[in-house]
Amino acid sequence: MQGNIRKMRTELGETVQYHLPIGDDLTAMNQLIGKEISLQFLDQINCIHCGKKTKTSFSQGYCYSCFTTLPQTDPSIVRPELDLSYLGISRDMEWAKENSLRPHYVYLAYSGNLKVGVTRESQVPTRWIDQGASKAIKLAKTPNRHIAGVIEVALKEHFSDKTNWREMLKQDGSTDIDLLEEKQKAAEKLHPELKQYLCGEDEVWDINYPVEELPQKVTSFGFDKTKEFTGVLKGIKGQYLIFEGGKVINIRKHNGYLIELKVK
Repeated sequence: MQGNIRKMRTELGETVQYHLPIGDDLTAMNQLIGKEISLQFLDQINCIHCGKKTKTSFSQGYCYSCFTTLPQTDPSIVRPELDLSYLGISRDMEWAKENSLRPHYVYLAYSGNLKVGVTRESQVPTRWIDQGASKAIKLAKTPNRHIAGVIEVALKEHFSDKTNWREMLKQDGSTDIDLLEEKQKAAEKLHPELKQYLCGEDEVWDINYPVEELPQKVTSFGFDKTKEFTGVLKGIKGQYLIFEGGKVINIRKHNGYLIELKVK
């Protein structure tokens, strides 16, 4: 199988199902767990928006021109509190109407550590799966991205907003952390003006990943330095392929890379 890859598509079930887009085809990755596979980078990167060849990938898959002009690569994507589309300010207001000016959730999730995050309503539970979260709970629901970002910033003093990806990959997801209790603690720390957005949904989402063997020590590799890799696939978590010996690769980081996949 050969083609430009994109981040794996996921489907929540008893165990998360993964499919890797390679060119125009989808490869069922769960079926490859336990098998030896080879990944070879063919020295070509194409922008996932315009298709142009690029020597360097920016913001997980874009050429420099798209990176500096597209709304989906605006700094507010990483820092939602910076989103000004509610004031009519955006790189592309039509895009903002469909993405930023839509309901968003502020959530708490456990992915190696307890973290606070923001995602569009339509991205639940995809966002949690991409981060490798084993548990998640909705904290607040806002009418736009900016307000969700303001709530996230208010809670950063008490919760991390980053995923500890190494710990996420090494842990089986079991934790003594009570997300419902943590939600109540987080709610108490909010300014009264922000409490109006608190979400009444108290369901704790449990997410199980197809992992046969957790790595004891994690060693990441990427196609910029490793042109070809062969190993036995031991599991998939977040957007990471986990191989024997603790070797892992972040597929989302390689959006637009032209690769060849072989099953030994």
